[in-house]
Amino acid sequence: MQNAAQTSPQKYDAVVVGAGLAGVYALYKLRKQGLSVRVLETGSGIGGTWYHNRYPGARCDIESLDYSYSFDNELQQDWSWSERYASQPEILRYINHVADRFDLRKHIQLDTKVISAIFDEATNTWAVGTDAGELFEARFAVMATGVLSVPQVPSTTGLEDFQGEWYHSGDWPHEGVDVHGKRVGVIGTGSSGTQMIPILADQADGLLVFQRTPNFCMPAQNYPIKPEVEQEWKATYPERRAFARQSGFGHNQVTNPKFGKEVSAEERLAELENRWDLGGLYMMRAFKDILVDKEVNDEASEFVRGKIRSIVADPQTAEALSPRDLPIGTKRLCSGTGYYETFNRENVTLVNVKESPIDRITATGVRTTDAHYDVDILVFAIGFDAMTGALNRLNPVGRGGRQLRDHWAAGPQTYLGLTVNGFPNMFIIAGPGSPSVFSNMVTSIEQHVEWIADAIAHLDGNGFDTIEASPEAETGWVRHVNEVANMTLYRESKATWFYGANIPGKPLVFMPYVGGVGNYWNRITALAQAGYTGFLLDGQESGSEAAEAVEIADSLHVTEPEEKAAVRA
Repeated sequence: MQNAAQTSPQKYDAVVVGAGLAGVYALYKLRKQGLSVRVLETGSGIGGTWYHNRYPGARCDIESLDYSYSFDNELQQDWSWSERYASQPEILRYINHVADRFDLRKHIQLDTKVISAIFDEATNTWAVGTDAGELFEARFAVMATGVLSVPQVPSTTGLEDFQGEWYHSGDWPHEGVDVHGKRVGVIGTGSSGTQMIPILADQADGLLVFQRTPNFCMPAQNYPIKPEVEQEWKATYPERRAFARQSGFGHNQVTNPKFGKEVSAEERLAELENRWDLGGLYMMRAFKDILVDKEVNDEASEFVRGKIRSIVADPQTAEALSPRDLPIGTKRLCSGTGYYETFNRENVTLVNVKESPIDRITATGVRTTDAHYDVDILVFAIGFDAMTGALNRLNPVGRGGRQLRDHWAAGPQTYLGLTVNGFPNMFIIAGPGSPSVFSNMVTSIEQHVEWIADAIAHLDGNGFDTIEASPEAETGWVRHVNEVANMTLYRESKATWFYGANIPGKPLVFMPYVGGVGNYWNRITALAQAGYTGFLLDGQESGSEAAEAVEIADSLHVTEPEEKAAVRA
């Protein structure tokens, strides 16, 4: 790290904030394009999400062979995954391997917290400052800050009185936590909670699960990857990658092309059973209208509730674990191993805090409105300030002193999830207004980074200094994002973090884009090819009038590319 007293700026073509999967690929791509790049990372290692989220059982819910870079064929041919769904340590090894393979580390500065990003209108550059007093000057600021990177702060009364240990799943100690012989309380049963609860139950003397809202948790059906499966994937990677980029969710989990009501009740049941056996997130591809038709969704929801009742021995516990308030898939679907089975263990107790809310944390445990529970260790699996948390915390300052936090006061405003009006040459990777969390993030990251690299090449090749969203395009895109969401059952999920409902005071606005990864990619590509319609280049409206007619199909995740036998394997 440079001397903290340094005042003169270090100059680069681009500064990338964050060294997760997005930041690492942005560095690779922009360097390959001939730009000087500096990546600034808060953590002591690269990996982003996979560096910080080290809780027991942390693993991907997209299949490893899909959840990987496609930009280099030798890389994807050489690397071998051990499991269908890779664990956090393996994914972290993969990211580090990529950094070493392409000699990227020398361009990454760790233990560096970015605390300011200010656009200078006189020079058309960004001044990026760190908590150590360093200053970086660059034409382009690429925000690879992550959409699930700011853990939600526990707000339970009395936490300061607790005399035991407490942890957040999103900021787990790297040395691990020994729970053997301890009484452990877990607050939260989202993706992190459902993954860690079975493992904690196997190690702890006693486990109390404080459930606020039950979630649907699909069996991951994880297993070691067979050599013949790996070989088949690698032989057909070109087709698979092309399929993923044009699919609804950015991966190879094929959607059933039929509407739920097109088939008989017997066929629907068989398909639901098939999807349960496939495991992971496959349930949400059971029918092309499962996120649109409430009756079809209700049948899938009741099917899973039936599975819960068949697994959990105690009927009262099974009912408490069965979601009834939201259609399946409209709150982030969980994927785990042995989650429901865990509640048959004698050392595990489910505490339904919807019926008996937590009153406060005490010196020795958790008090609800009707009981006190002694615990030695508390684990908060309560999620993140999703989609906007990291950028709002950084709060970049654009033209005329405009602060992003103010611009987003009523909810995130972006054009295509890529740029923001009034913030020239600032790009966001996989942020609000893009498929983001509704996609295979690696696919979305690659699409965004490649689009950004092309946009920079367009500026340099045509003598432009800046690019940003026009106010009209930004307003129109935000409206479109919400209109598409309202055409789906997501309109009934306003109590979820998709709307920011988990953060007190956060505006209730639907943040990700549900129109489909392929449709989105075709849209942003067409607008770029038409001259960057909807963008201001050097402050002037750009793009051809014809591009205004480029329509994105509101497929609501139902339009899939032509299937090939190889893709189904």
